[in-house]
Amino acid sequence: MLAIRRLTLKNFRNYADLRVDIDAPAIVLTGANGAGKTNLLEAVSMLVPGRGLRGAALDELIRHGYGDWAVAAEILSLGGSVTLGTAFGSKASGEKPATGPRQVVIDGAVQKSPGPLARYMRLLWVTPPMDRLFSGPRGDRRRFFDRLAVAVDADHASRLARFDKLLRERNRLLASANSDLGWLASLEHRMAEEAIALAAGRLFALESLEGFAGRSAGSAFPWVKLTLEGEIEGDLKCLPAVQVEDRYRRMLHDSRQRDRAAGRTLLGPHRSDLKVIHGPKGIEAGICSTGEQKAMLIGIVLALARAMKNTLGGMLPILLLDEAVAHLDAERRTGLFQELRDIGAQYWLTGTDKALFDGMDPHAAFYAVSDGALAPIG
Repeated sequence: MLAIRRLTLKNFRNYADLRVDIDAPAIVLTGANGAGKTNLLEAVSMLVPGRGLRGAALDELIRHGYGDWAVAAEILSLGGSVTLGTAFGSKASGEKPATGPRQVVIDGAVQKSPGPLARYMRLLWVTPPMDRLFSGPRGDRRRFFDRLAVAVDADHASRLARFDKLLRERNRLLASANSDLGWLASLEHRMAEEAIALAAGRLFALESLEGFAGRSAGSAFPWVKLTLEGEIEGDLKCLPAVQVEDRYRRMLHDSRQRDRAAGRTLLGPHRSDLKVIHGPKGIEAGICSTGEQKAMLIGIVLALARAMKNTLGGMLPILLLDEAVAHLDAERRTGLFQELRDIGAQYWLTGTDKALFDGMDPHAAFYAVSDGALAPIG
């Protein structure tokens, strides 16, 4: 079982210096709004590639008045115990924060990028801003699904990073007055290769989910139907990969003038969308109530965790559920707690009132959060 056994924070948000040892399958953080519950989950979320559960800029994570931050964790993973660490900034107190990438260390070895973190840590999270995920911008849904795909396949994070880098380079080259056509063609060739691998990874994650996001006897959450809408994903369902790659390469070549006028690349896997249908009602998730959308969101995350446990043979993700129970009725809260116990992954929950967690796993660890400090509670 993947689990955090020790978490250390330094100058992260409102945490000056925190170290907490954990020996529990479930961790519950309670406290008033602004106490630092979400900040703690955000710190955990920095132990995987990406910008964390808030998507914040790295310098925004630094405690006020300081020049750097650091997060480290001792985790129990498939291969045994491992120490993960990540940090940003090096300026002295009061100076402008440093810029550039964050540093990553795994068992004392400095890494070239955050990508290797995904081989040791898998995370899935639900946060209040995601309550309207299905009715908001498609980019939010695409990023959400890509996080699901990274949990299934750690290499998906690297594929995303490589494609995004090539995409930015192509956009810059198209914007220049004298584009090097040979270099542009080379970029488009590599973009096509990465696009196919990226889309194939998404389709694999979707296939893995299908059997568990559908009808589930006894589940407290509605079953859903998921589809990916995008040129590459659509073509891969009915054509050989090499043919789809050639087709996308030609599309990039033929759309240069239009993309130059638009100032961005208009076709590709970076424009794909996740479509979700509320199974029992047969309607699009985006027109369901906020409560129904939240239930579907939680249900999808639980479905992926069940898929990873039952069919994929990989490590279970750690689940970060921020204020996930606040708007659930008593029956659905009880159902959530039961499903989390059945899945067996370590999970972290937050809430303002300890009473919301009645019926939790009796082995859960409860902490009161106040002004960047944690205190165990019985």
